[in-house]
This record gives sequence, C-alpha cells and structure tokens, in this order.
Amino acid sequence: MSFFRALLPGRLSRVWCLLAFAATLVAVTLTLDGCAGLFGGDPLRVSVAGIEPINGQGMEMRFNIKLRVQNPNDSTVSFNGVSLDLELNGKPFASGVSDQAGTVPRFGETVITVPLTVPAFAAVRQAFAFADAAQSGQVPYVMRGKLAGGVTGTTRFTDQGTLSLPSSGAGW
Repeated sequence: MSFFRALLPGRLSRVWCLLAFAATLVAVTLTLDGCAGLFGGDPLRVSVAGIEPINGQGMEMRFNIKLRVQNPNDSTVSFNGVSLDLELNGKPFASGVSDQAGTVPRFGETVITVPLTVPAFAAVRQAFAFADAAQSGQVPYVMRGKLAGGVTGTTRFTDQGTLSLPSSGAGW
C-alpha cells in the first residue's frame, strides 16, 4: 500500500503537467488560428481576377489564375503558401499550389497568382459533362483554397457559384 502512495504524487504531477501542456497548446492554437473565426470577424472574400494560359506537360492544361483576396477585417492576414482546388459540376477539375508569401492588409486586398493544373482525364471528363450542361447553360463550380502559415495560421476560403455557358443560338 505504501508503494502505491509513494507512486501517486509522481503520477499526479505528470498528469497535471500534461494537462497544463494541453491547455497551453489549445490556448496558443486558438490565439493563432485565424482571428476572424475566433473573434467574430468576416471570412476573406476571394474572386478570380484573371486567367492566363501557361505551358503544360503532355496533355495537361496549365493556367496562372489570379485571385483577388479581400480582407474585410481589422487585422492583417499573413501567408507563406497558397493551395487551391477547383470543382466543376461537382467533380474535381484543377488544383494548384504556390509558395508565394505576403499579406492581405486590414480592410485591404491583394492579388495572388497560383499556377493551376488541369489533368488530361479531368479535361476529358468535363468535356462530356459540358455536353449535358449545354442544355441548361449553367455549370456549377466550387473553388476551395487556403492561405497557409503566417502569424495567424492557416486561413481557408471558399467561393462557389454558377458559370453561364455561351448560347449556341446567339448570332454575333
């Protein structure tokens, strides 16, 4: 019995140390995890500002996509990497990453360029899907991405909507 009593204070102190470490880790994570969600701020607004074709490999298509990122909050968002995924018709279409670093100023905006790759099979799959979408003239899209790193941690964004296909009956 005295053996267990001698062991108990040591174990309790280890448990308290682990609990204190976990509480500190949670506090630091919440402090650095994108102030917008924690303090009632607004999400970043992201829109496509431009698309430029670049050279691809084999049958893949590649583009530089320019994203306009607006920060409607009172704190600057720093980043040191960008990741982007694009879905068309509910299916993955293109993705891209960039190690670009920068900041989006408080109540400001910046333009970020991300190289986007469309694999050959995704392009073929979408070509068949566009045949079906041509009847309605509408193609739903979802763009998801994140600005990684920086002092505020990772900041995620989403933009979704519908692309209107040009009408084949319009005479130019």
